[in-house]
Amino acid sequence: MNLKENMINIKNELSMNEFQNQVEDVLIRHKSILDIITKLEEYTARINRAVIKSATSCGCIKITAKKQNYNLDSLEEIKNNLESHVEGELCPGCKEILEEEIGAYLFYLAALCNTFDVDISDAILKEYNNIKTLGIFSLK
Repeated sequence: MNLKENMINIKNELSMNEFQNQVEDVLIRHKSILDIITKLEEYTARINRAVIKSATSCGCIKITAKKQNYNLDSLEEIKNNLESHVEGELCPGCKEILEEEIGAYLFYLAALCNTFDVDISDAILKEYNNIKTLGIFSLK
């Protein structure tokens, strides 16, 4: 890893820790674990809704779902041939809404981490190391 990549990683980690600390400072109304986990579910639904509205109301994206082809010779070949089923790109308005919903979700995810004394940066780093080590064999 070169110096520039290392600085980017440090900057990202600091901003995640700062975000988690800021959530700890401002969370008052939904401090109960019951509130936090139901808010996570609410924002999961809102993220789903924002994506669906982008296709059905705005039309900036099109979702064309079809059966994925897993009958290939290798995991690499399968990976390269799977599709997202999304055509087009989010318009600026739909992207802004999706970013807001993801941001709120991350707020409550940080609140969950704070409740159980989990460092969000550590959780992300552990997952990163797992997927980096296992590569396509992580099968996610």
